[in-house]
Amino acid sequence: MSHQLSVVIISHNEEKFIADAVKSASFADEVLVLDSGSTDETRSIAKNLGAKVMHQEWLGFGMQKNKAVELASNDWVFVLDSDERITPELQIEILNTLKNPMADGYYVARLNNFFGKYIRHCGLYPDCSIRLFNRQKGKFNDVTVHESVQIQGKTNKLKNHMLHFAFDTVEEFYNKQKKYAALSQKKKNLIKAFISPIWTFLKIYIVRLGFLEGWRGFVIAKVYAQYTFWKYYK
Repeated sequence: MSHQLSVVIISHNEEKFIADAVKSASFADEVLVLDSGSTDETRSIAKNLGAKVMHQEWLGFGMQKNKAVELASNDWVFVLDSDERITPELQIEILNTLKNPMADGYYVARLNNFFGKYIRHCGLYPDCSIRLFNRQKGKFNDVTVHESVQIQGKTNKLKNHMLHFAFDTVEEFYNKQKKYAALSQKKKNLIKAFISPIWTFLKIYIVRLGFLEGWRGFVIAKVYAQYTFWKYYK
């Protein structure tokens, strides 16, 4: 018998994205949206599409996602961000996997869209992370940013990817990386602040073939290099 699935989504003022996220998850037995006080139409849009909407004051990324997982009705969960989409191919693979899971957690690749184009270079693909897992065997680590699921058991990887509409504009990308750098728990290190950005740029633009993405590859390499500088020079 196939295991039942809950797709969980955390949200805050995501009216632009939430409808398509919920629709892409509608194959699941439950879609749970844990909202942290949206002042736009996020909650009503999700409710109207059949999602279970609950409220939780913001706890930080890792803890907020753990709370959403805890509130789900089923042990098997898929954690989706509001700007991500589960493709039809991935839906089928998830359902087939849950008929007889051979692992406790599954890595899923993401195909990222930057400024209107899907990016397959720059080290941004396949961009794997554990998204489908049995909550009895895993949970998110408690970090302020770049949280990840830690599994006490066996892991495997799904073949199909999901889509991630990362950034519409360069300004949005720049501002988000500056915010993430401020949240980073790295200690100030002047040597790393000046050496790491150079390596970051060369790694993304040259080693990981970012130049094949045209101007977008240059911008991605440049902003991630700036992020590395901000992270260590604060």
